Amino acid sequence: MSTSAHNASRPGPSGAAARGNRRSLLTVDRLSAYYGELRALFDVSFTVAGGEVLSIIGANGAGKSTLLKSIVGMMNRGKAAHIEGAIDFRGRRLDRLTTEKIVAAGVTMVPEGRRLFARLSVKDNLLAGAFLPRCRENAAKKLAEIYELFPRLGERREQVVSQMSGGEQQMVAIGRALMSSPDIVLFDELSLGLAPVIVDDVYRNVRRINQSGVTCIVIEQDMRRALDVANHVLIMLEGRVALEGKPADLTEAQVTAAYFGSSFSKAHA
Repeated sequence: MSTSAHNASRPGPSGAAARGNRRSLLTVDRLSAYYGELRALFDVSFTVAGGEVLSIIGANGAGKSTLLKSIVGMMNRGKAAHIEGAIDFRGRRLDRLTTEKIVAAGVTMVPEGRRLFARLSVKDNLLAGAFLPRCRENAAKKLAEIYELFPRLGERREQVVSQMSGGEQQMVAIGRALMSSPDIVLFDELSLGLAPVIVDDVYRNVRRINQSGVTCIVIEQDMRRALDVANHVLIMLEGRVALEGKPADLTEAQVTAAYFGSSFSKAHA
């Protein structure tokens, strides 16, 4: 299953200077995650290269969102939710850091359901993503970049987000994540609840963000859309990695079997 080439007419927001490097940027090694006594992830391991798009595919309950929460420090808060294993970002152990320090290191997330401040304006929601001291210094520049990427947000910067459509709110959520000038953005269930035409537009902007040098990890239930946007894919089943590789190297039969848990031969890129 091959990915198609996409060209951007205009680059997305700029980020940290070290982007575009195809070497390993993020390494997850034998990661397990627990909700109390319930184990949600089982020894998950993979590597993300700088500048790529990794799509993580799987049905509900496969462990996709738990994996992203583990990377951004939302699963290392004691006995109620905790992780084992290592998450390395440029030689730094993220699994030992708080969420704030992980964002400061260059990793951020667009959460499932967007989780915006419903009574605040577009501009104020975006500025909430620039809460770190180094981000506040460049907030005006980043806002201008977000408005260039999403012109509609610039036009409606003073509008209360609760009065906006789901697609517009997703733009705000993505823009908020970009306000911290991340090296990696994690997109959790990017297309959930959106009309197909809006999803197409959102994914066009994901490509532009990636082409500007930002590494992207995308969670998606739509297999074809996930394979189309990615140059590296991870298929999860019941908390484990069922299949991993480049979309062009994986057959439709392999992907379908891994997604639904049928018998398959594990393929690697």
